[in-house]
Amino acid sequence: MTTKETMYIDDALGHAQFLAQQCCEAANMLQDAALKRSVQKFADQHGQMYTRFYDLV
Repeated sequence: MTTKETMYIDDALGHAQFLAQQCCEAANMLQDAALKRSVQKFADQHGQMYTRFYDLV
């Protein structure tokens, strides 16, 4: 893997981690149960994406 490819994966890891954290924080502040589940689902998906990118390295 080239240095540039590694940098792209590192960027993707950072973005996925940031989005997962933001979704978790937003879900914790929501009162509506259905909306809270939806946002938590987004957080889970970004967490899975982080794991997939991490496994590439």
